[in-house]
Amino acid sequence: MFSFFKKKPQPDAAQAPAPSPEISSGETAAAPATPARSVFSPSSWFGKAAAPAPAAAEVESAPPPTVAPQEPALRAPEPASPVQVEIPRPTPPVPAPVPAPSPAVVASAPAPAPERSGWLGKLKSGLRKTGNSITAAFVNAQIDDALYEELEAALLMADTGVKATEHLLEDLRRRVKSNMATEASQVRTLLADAIADLLRPLEKSLVIGEYTPTVIMVAGVNGAGKTTSIGKLTKHLANEGASVLLAAADTFRAAAREQLLVWADRNTVEIVSQEGGDPAAVSFDAVNAGKARGKDVVLVDTAGRLPTQIHLMDELKKIKRVVNRADATAPHEVLLVIDGNTGQNALAQVKAFDEALGLTGLIVTKLDGTAKGGVLCAIARERPVPVYFIGVGEKLEDLETFDAREFAQALLG
Repeated sequence: MFSFFKKKPQPDAAQAPAPSPEISSGETAAAPATPARSVFSPSSWFGKAAAPAPAAAEVESAPPPTVAPQEPALRAPEPASPVQVEIPRPTPPVPAPVPAPSPAVVASAPAPAPERSGWLGKLKSGLRKTGNSITAAFVNAQIDDALYEELEAALLMADTGVKATEHLLEDLRRRVKSNMATEASQVRTLLADAIADLLRPLEKSLVIGEYTPTVIMVAGVNGAGKTTSIGKLTKHLANEGASVLLAAADTFRAAAREQLLVWADRNTVEIVSQEGGDPAAVSFDAVNAGKARGKDVVLVDTAGRLPTQIHLMDELKKIKRVVNRADATAPHEVLLVIDGNTGQNALAQVKAFDEALGLTGLIVTKLDGTAKGGVLCAIARERPVPVYFIGVGEKLEDLETFDAREFAQALLG
């Protein structure tokens, strides 16, 4: 705050100094009405007093002798036009303009990928044999005990299993009552919801990158499509940018090594193999090679075997122990490939291999040629091992991640 200071008036003075205005930032001050205006020196801005303005008696005509000399000092001089005094302010910085978001960012939700849409069509086509036996119960049906009896028979024929079937029918009755359904089409939709909820615990994503390399051990019975599934899984991982090393530890089956070499060439990945060698030794070398070469994933293909073949199951346990010696945290995933055509036998395989190896996930194949796709409901009810992938064909793109809602809709769609 800058101010002008007025002098203290003397007792014998016949006039009074003009009042001094106060100047603040952004305000104006009026100068006293005098014939000759004072020029403010720079020193007056820092607290020094300026020269007093001429008295009013000197500006106006002299008053009569009878008027007391103090009276002219009591009347303030007439103000002149105000003098603008501005204190400069610093100019605030101008913020950089924010670019407008592109239309892709503004979009509320991305459109579904065309690859996934095509997969849903394949899944519906693949599950048609299983779904037709169930949806046939809703044709010209009334909501009564006869409908539930037909559904029970259809679910059992689809290898859903006794426990899962009882659970689904009990859940369906509750949903029909709470939703006050009156048409068979509504019951069909409610059954799809019940199946999706039953299968939801099987949903899980395969995590890659927590360990380097991530060692995945793959097992299965003969003819389940194990080696083919490894090739498809390799393609999936390569599409996600992961570097993969294959271990041809299936040294028992003739041409198993050559088959895996073909998949390695298709996916342009490296492979560790040894004709006629020990499966555990091949797995050990592959894990060490994956660590040395900085691979993201090491996929170990093991020989197909039945869970009743005790000596072969012991060989699987040995492979797991040797892999653990190469990497104290491995194997990080133990996957079982099951054939969807085997129905309830697939559930028995899951139980046996899980007890021997401690399964972390499943790959279900050949769902496109079976009427027994309901076995996933039996697995979810009795041995809920996560289902990472399901397959509906022989092509590389015919293996996709499992989604409970998609599966239920394709089954009853």
